Amino acid sequence: MAGRTSKPTVGALPDATAKTAIASVVLTWLAWSLFAASVAALLGRIRFGLTWEIPGVVAVDGLTVLLWVVVTFFSGIVHSYSRRYMAGSAHETSFFAAVFGFTVIVMALVAVDHLALFWVLWLAMGLVMAALVGTVEDWTQAQAAATVARRYFLGSSALLGIGLATLWWATGAETVSGVAAAAEGLAGPVWLVGAGALVLAAMIQSALLPFHTWLLASMTAPTPASALMHAGFVNAGGILLTRFAPVVTVEQTFMLAIVVLGAVSALGGKFLKTVQPDVKSRLACSTVGQMGFMIMQAGLGFFGAAITHLVLHGFYKAHHFLSAGAEVEQTAPGGESRDLGVVGFGVTLLTGVAGGAVFALLTGKGLHFDSGLVLALIVVLTTLQAARAVVVRTSLPATVRYGAVPVVFLPAITGYALVYSAVSTLLDDLPVLAAPTELTVVHGVVVAGFLLAYAGVESGVYERSQRLYVALVNASQPPTDTLLTDRGDYNEQ
Repeated sequence: MAGRTSKPTVGALPDATAKTAIASVVLTWLAWSLFAASVAALLGRIRFGLTWEIPGVVAVDGLTVLLWVVVTFFSGIVHSYSRRYMAGSAHETSFFAAVFGFTVIVMALVAVDHLALFWVLWLAMGLVMAALVGTVEDWTQAQAAATVARRYFLGSSALLGIGLATLWWATGAETVSGVAAAAEGLAGPVWLVGAGALVLAAMIQSALLPFHTWLLASMTAPTPASALMHAGFVNAGGILLTRFAPVVTVEQTFMLAIVVLGAVSALGGKFLKTVQPDVKSRLACSTVGQMGFMIMQAGLGFFGAAITHLVLHGFYKAHHFLSAGAEVEQTAPGGESRDLGVVGFGVTLLTGVAGGAVFALLTGKGLHFDSGLVLALIVVLTTLQAARAVVVRTSLPATVRYGAVPVVFLPAITGYALVYSAVSTLLDDLPVLAAPTELTVVHGVVVAGFLLAYAGVESGVYERSQRLYVALVNASQPPTDTLLTDRGDYNEQ
């Protein structure tokens, strides 16, 4: 401003005309090479049933090759996107090194079988992601956010260490596969400590309530790092529970607890999203909710569904983060109406029922009186919400939108069901892929909560409560030293 001087707080702006660092070129090429190799491994698995193993150290199965393809694809996209995004930045080389290092660590994590190596890679994954959050070294808020993230990830690693050590002590097995094979003999306080520690570690890594603060504080991360975080890193909780599925499925009561924990985050994330003022914060709260859905699916006993959800959510969220700028341009204040009306409610209800029938017929889940019914419901609600969000952002008249929702939703849930079936086929070598449980009153309460919450948010009824609004705003506030609300932080003073 005229007559005023100010000092930059986040460093100089990138020089877009600067020569591209050789590291970014080489690492981008390597990332796509890893993707090509992963696709080859997946095809070898599908066509010839190939497996690779170093006994006691590495065991490459269907889950491994699937996640290799997904992780390296996201990594390649992020590397390519960052070539322009980070061009001329003083942190370009270190950023690319961290992103590529993160990719290699995750690839190793999903392949390793030894418990100690699994823990070391889990710890390394968290530390590298915290470094990406604090990429800009001279930005105070970025470093504060990195510290918050690092603290949570160290806590997650400590809990994982307790869980793995307890399971090793109880089973005598030093490998993930060994623990899974001996899980039937687990019971009592020792099992509860081990399984409980694993679930808590998964909750922290996946940013479930009440451990979501680190995710909301990470807005200082470069946008491509946020895409990698929301499309890949937070999925670690679902992967952990799937790897140790034989452990967490020992007791149905424990599975019910996982369902409740996931449901709280799924509903909480949906409500928190409604009070966010910016795109990245809304996406972060959406991730909290979607990770809640993923953990719920594991608690219902459908680990193949949890993996399917994290894969599809990864593509969805990577796209939205990398196109966040375009979303700002295309969104008009006041352009969204939540008033369903009688006609809108009827169309939505019939669409949801039809979608549920399609999902049940294609997957076989929801055809029996067990937790598969709940799975079908949450898949319908998740997909219906996404479809309606797509339609609402269009300029179509309200009457046309009613008909557009089924047009978007039915192909989407059909695709979801087909991907689920394909993923389940690929993961058929897992010790526990599906372990449906009997329906209980708890399941009924969860279902009722979801239906009421969906109706409340879509109709806008919840907006009438000022107390709820204040509670949601307070619950979504990250630590004050990570907030970007001071005009001085933007070099405006």
